[in-house]
Amino acid sequence: MASNWARFCAISCTHCPYQSEVAIEKLLKELKGRKLTHFIHLGDLVDADGSASVHANDPSQHTLFEEFSVAVNMLKRIRKALPADCELILLDGNHDDNIQRADTRRIPKDLRELCNPRRMEGVKDEFKLWKHVPYRHGKVGTYRLGNIIFAHGFAAGTNSDELEAIQLANDCHGALANQLVIRGHTHRPIPPSQCKRSAKVKLPLWFANAGYMAFGEGNSRAPYTYRFSISEWKHGCIFGETQLGRVGRMGRNSWKAELVLL
Repeated sequence: MASNWARFCAISCTHCPYQSEVAIEKLLKELKGRKLTHFIHLGDLVDADGSASVHANDPSQHTLFEEFSVAVNMLKRIRKALPADCELILLDGNHDDNIQRADTRRIPKDLRELCNPRRMEGVKDEFKLWKHVPYRHGKVGTYRLGNIIFAHGFAAGTNSDELEAIQLANDCHGALANQLVIRGHTHRPIPPSQCKRSAKVKLPLWFANAGYMAFGEGNSRAPYTYRFSISEWKHGCIFGETQLGRVGRMGRNSWKAELVLL
């Protein structure tokens, strides 16, 4: 492949320390031999279920340091399965952002800096190897490769992947054609699908969802998830390749992507 193309893998929602070890092992096997240039974690690396929750009665089963330590071990395993020159990108999700959010019901203001994994002794060295993208609406909260936009996601409704693809594409680069928006957040994997203006009118824009990588075996499901139906949640990732260059001057053949269920 020419040097102006990138090969990538995107995963989302590991929710450490509730990550699915079965899914992680399957991912590591999938990574072998692919010679990726970019690996993107789409957010919700850790869970912060009790430590940064606004609900006083939420069970705090793990300290933040324990969660970050588990996450670092997982990130190291992934990094070592990738080529040495593969670029590593880590987006914040809503769970990650809860730890730094300006909300004293979560982490008190004077303690937030101590809870920053990029400054925390014992975990900061690994985190510094990953490019950090904050959890923000619009361009600043996304990562772009060619005509592909990566984001964590905000809404969780049934058609939120499609609606946010349209919104993010407009926010980031206007109504340019042939873009693909890949996100996570909902835990519902979706293969690359074309957006529609109506049942018969298709838009030159695509969306996909990487699913999630957590709550897999035994008692590893976070306590608060009893509130949710998980029938559509599935472990997965998105593999693909994309042409690099001037955004807006590329056709539909400038990228390829596939959903791989784990």
